[in-house]
Amino acid sequence: MIVWIILFPLIGAAINGLLFTSGLYKKYGGDEHTEHSASGIIASGAVLLSAILSTYYFIQLLSMDASQRQIIQELFVWIPSGDFTVSFEFMFDSLSSIMALVITWIGFLIHIYSTGYMHHDKGYAKYFTYLNIFVFFMLILVLGNNFPLMFVGWEGVGLASFLLIGFWYQDNEKAYAGRKAFIVNRIGDFGFILGIFLIFYIFDSVNYQEVFGKALDPTYMEAVPAAVITTIGLLLFVGAVGKSAQFPLYVWLPDAMAGPTPVSALIHAATMVTAGAYMMARCNVFYSQSPTAQMIVVSIAAFTAILAASIALTQNDIKKVLAYSTVSQLGYMFMAIGVGAYAAGLFHLVTHAFFKALLFLGSGSVIHAMSDEQDIRKMGGLRKKIPITAITFLIGTFAIAGLPFLSGFFSKDEILAALYDRGYMFHWIVALITVVLTALYMLRLYLLTFEGKSRVPESIKRYVHESPYSMTIPLMVLAVLSILGGYVGVPDFMGKAIGIEHSNYFEHYVSASIYLDTAVEYGHHFFGHWALAGFSVGCAALGMFIAFYLYYIKPSSSENVAKEFGPLYKASYNKWYVDELYDYIFVKPFAYISGVFSKFDLGFIDGAVNGVAAVLKDTALTLQTVQTGVIRNYAMLMAVGAAVILTIVILYQGF
Repeated sequence: MIVWIILFPLIGAAINGLLFTSGLYKKYGGDEHTEHSASGIIASGAVLLSAILSTYYFIQLLSMDASQRQIIQELFVWIPSGDFTVSFEFMFDSLSSIMALVITWIGFLIHIYSTGYMHHDKGYAKYFTYLNIFVFFMLILVLGNNFPLMFVGWEGVGLASFLLIGFWYQDNEKAYAGRKAFIVNRIGDFGFILGIFLIFYIFDSVNYQEVFGKALDPTYMEAVPAAVITTIGLLLFVGAVGKSAQFPLYVWLPDAMAGPTPVSALIHAATMVTAGAYMMARCNVFYSQSPTAQMIVVSIAAFTAILAASIALTQNDIKKVLAYSTVSQLGYMFMAIGVGAYAAGLFHLVTHAFFKALLFLGSGSVIHAMSDEQDIRKMGGLRKKIPITAITFLIGTFAIAGLPFLSGFFSKDEILAALYDRGYMFHWIVALITVVLTALYMLRLYLLTFEGKSRVPESIKRYVHESPYSMTIPLMVLAVLSILGGYVGVPDFMGKAIGIEHSNYFEHYVSASIYLDTAVEYGHHFFGHWALAGFSVGCAALGMFIAFYLYYIKPSSSENVAKEFGPLYKASYNKWYVDELYDYIFVKPFAYISGVFSKFDLGFIDGAVNGVAAVLKDTALTLQTVQTGVIRNYAMLMAVGAAVILTIVILYQGF
């Protein structure tokens, strides 16, 4: 029963919400210690059950023929309307199975980690309730078998992110970050839902099999203009730009660091930001038939990748560096999808989930040890104090930098090769430069945090200690995955070198869900795959050498570099003033317009309504003086009234 993969987290959220978050347990004599233990076990256990069930169905898929790898479960007809119906049904295929495994297993590790990280938080049970809700909606998104169901999950993760990013809502800045994420995502969602409407209008269905079946039928597509397919692809991409933080809608993601660190790991590694990449890979038939949409996607993705990497170079908040790193790595995924290398994009999504979850949870361990300090300028020399965190963080650093034989190397190399092979030379060069920057800012982050002379304030130094096992064990598991996780997708040309004919198992497995791949290799190539891999490794090595020289061998030179490139350094440090630009173009004008309409509303509309009420009130007050209760007064008024009426009648009739 596929639906149970989704229901377990919902049940966990319901139990925690109704029993603990509501205060019912304490009302009937329960103590806080038991509540903490129970809510953590329930939430983690619920996700573990989903992970085990996902693994069971994944094994079942592996035993099937590649063309038959699809399990569909229909629960009921959701929207019956004449000939048009939408079923509440779920699909477990090669694409959704990969996502389900990532969401549930990485999510489970993050839940376990959270039991230690959030141990002293007053909102412990509420936190796990929200965390389960997040996983529940993300599973709906990836396992739904039609666009409306995907949209339910799409909006659900938006709601869950709002709740979790603004979890400490008593702090205005954190509450603002939650609202910012919610509002920016609504812009992308508007494009996504327009895309769904256009799909329905063109294909008369919103079910995956029917829509993609018609999109693959040349006879049906003869009547559909190419511009319409491009429009569908771009509208869906607008949704992905918001959810997966691409330029220009990436601004919410760095601010999402306001939430608890495990939430950052969940959003950045396993759930929300990957939704856009998954959705576009699922809709590959549209992108494969629209070179225009592909060019726009890959161009925006390349710009996003290098822009975010350039900002990460100068940030001093340990989580902010990782946040911009996520935006940059998402750019790699979208570059792959943009050139039609869908499997390569998804492979990087998976390896990125391993090492980015590791890095975020590692940063949480550092913050935990440093009594909530996040500024890397106040760290240094932490390796001796927190060795497990340091070693695992270094593994994550090497993996994301793309050093050979680690998971990030294999997935990034696939993307770089796809860009080059398919003729996107300019984008390939941009991606290579981004590799240099990635290696540079990540090793800078590691060196300033864990190596060199300690800059930890004396008031904190004595309390620095390694995290408990509930936090370090997930780090070690993710470190192993960051090392070995890439071996399921070793490029075929590397496999052949050691006698393995088809070594890219990941691509072969996922290809069953890639309905249409029209990408072809472009022209004559100067470089072979080994040379391309050499370029990638060389760029990573160059970035790491620069970082090692500037921040370890000769630390004083980094200050000289900052002075030498003063304006550029300042612009990068200030995030290229994109937030200020948003503030100037959107926030302030809207605030001004809102102020004008507010004055109009309060002064004119409310004034008119209140004025009428005031006149009536004054009239009533005046007339009430007539009600004296003295009969002779009433008789006199009646006589006066009768005389006035009689006079008017006489004058009007001309008597």
